[in-house]
Amino acid sequence: MADKQISLPAKLINGGIAGLIGVTCVFPIDLAKTRLQNQQNGSRLYTSMSDCLIKTIRSEGYFGMYRGAAVNLTLVTPEKAIKLAANDFFRHHLSKDGKLTLVKEMLAGCGAGTCQVIVTTPMEMLKIQLQDAGRIAAQRKLMPETVAAGTVETKSPTAMQLTRQLLREKGIAGLYKGLGATLLRDVPFSIIYFPLFANLNNLGKRGVEGPAPFYVSFVSGCLAGSTAAVAVNPVDVIKTRLQSLNRGSTEDTYSGVGDCIRKIMRNEGPSAFLKGAYCRALVIAPLFGIAQVVYFLGVGEFILSFLPKKQN
Repeated sequence: MADKQISLPAKLINGGIAGLIGVTCVFPIDLAKTRLQNQQNGSRLYTSMSDCLIKTIRSEGYFGMYRGAAVNLTLVTPEKAIKLAANDFFRHHLSKDGKLTLVKEMLAGCGAGTCQVIVTTPMEMLKIQLQDAGRIAAQRKLMPETVAAGTVETKSPTAMQLTRQLLREKGIAGLYKGLGATLLRDVPFSIIYFPLFANLNNLGKRGVEGPAPFYVSFVSGCLAGSTAAVAVNPVDVIKTRLQSLNRGSTEDTYSGVGDCIRKIMRNEGPSAFLKGAYCRALVIAPLFGIAQVVYFLGVGEFILSFLPKKQN
């Protein structure tokens, strides 16, 4: 049991490295997901993920697909570290009686999802503004009727400018807009993901105590991640809409989760809650597959092995 506690720094390193690698690989798909989810009736620029990526490259260049990546890469390290390490922490303490039931696995996932929103909410808040800036700019050029009269085109803000503006105008609460929706997304996600991953991964273990091969962890992470991602996609749509500050003149604004649900149902129908589900599954599957491989290969433990040991 002591080894589990001593390995917490290594688990934090594993989560951070996994997040950096995963985000770098799948960020363009995440950008397409945000833009597709923010589209409302009357202002549709993109018909699919591929159409969104092609139009983004044409209008903004290759690096346009990485708008907001700096924020994500900076904050995904503590976010993934907290998520994965917290789940391990709760699983460890809930299994002290020797048996970890499905209910306890779900409780551990709930704890992990609750802890991560400390970092996830401001990260997503800033990332969404930067990712969606290209869509708003494209609307001005291709669909000027959707932009309010007299609106002046301004240069896309940087993450630091957005942060300062939000803090100046609304204080710390500005960065935590959409906190409730983020909790409604991340807690159920973790409740589904972690138990499903653990049980899928156990199927491929070498013997009772042996670890699963890395490819089993990768496939288990992909399957569990995509399943959980699609399951909570309706809440992800709500969260994205609530956290978007800039909109076209024909697009709805929302005062809260309930108001957002009502307006989407009335104006766009139930299918709108599945917007970006395909993209989200494509983002989450490799992201968590990579995360679990890094985690189970023990990259953090390997790095810490080079540090001098404390003498008793």
